Amino acid sequence: MAYSIDLSGRVAFVTGASSGLGAQFAKTLARAGAAVVLASRHTDRLKELRARIEGEGGDAHVVELDATDMDSIKAAVARAETEVGPIDILVNNSGVSTTQRLEEVKPQDYDFIFDANVKGAFFIAQEVGKRMLARARGAAPGTYIGGRIVNIASVGALKVIPKIGVYCMSKAAVVQMTKAMALEWGRFGINVNALCPGFITTDNNEDHWTSDDGQKLVGGLPRKRLGKPEDLDGLIVLLASGQGHFINGAVIAADDGYAL
Repeated sequence: MAYSIDLSGRVAFVTGASSGLGAQFAKTLARAGAAVVLASRHTDRLKELRARIEGEGGDAHVVELDATDMDSIKAAVARAETEVGPIDILVNNSGVSTTQRLEEVKPQDYDFIFDANVKGAFFIAQEVGKRMLARARGAAPGTYIGGRIVNIASVGALKVIPKIGVYCMSKAAVVQMTKAMALEWGRFGINVNALCPGFITTDNNEDHWTSDDGQKLVGGLPRKRLGKPEDLDGLIVLLASGQGHFINGAVIAADDGYAL
């Protein structure tokens, strides 16, 4: 007898869905049956992804979202709920980084990272969370009471990585944000967890792994290998599902043992 997780009837809002892990998360949730809202500034790429998902028989929708713009956040969430339905699952994936030593970091570099990775992630989760809370309190319509929020952090939140120190700081903040949300919202049936991926090759970073620095880093990994985006499929579906109802406030490393 096979075991499967079915997300049919659920609406999933995925930020940073235009490429990399965000695109993979969106495809995976769609394959599990969710109606997926693809959110990013890069709407042309989102439309291409929507076509691929629909070509596989999935349900996908596109909204424009700038994670550093509060008006854009509110508009994107409102449009998603108007056009698709109440958001049951948020995959809070948008993020940026720079590569530089700490003494080279300028205020604009710091703001660039923290505005997207911390401030943006917080207010996206807040905007979706307020709507989940309203349904749980009976103040807004919706067939599904509760919700699932998965904040995408990084192994860098657990172990500092040279030359991306500010990025690591920002992702450590995402971990604490996750715990705070889980503590306050858990009693309303809203589960908030952090997923901390390790080194994974995607279309955004594949050139780096063939460079000397990239090869040196791979050589220092516990099993001297990189992950693939699909290595996170099982976790993202579990955390988005009813079967994950007992997982709240967890910080889950999927890093092949790097942070040990």
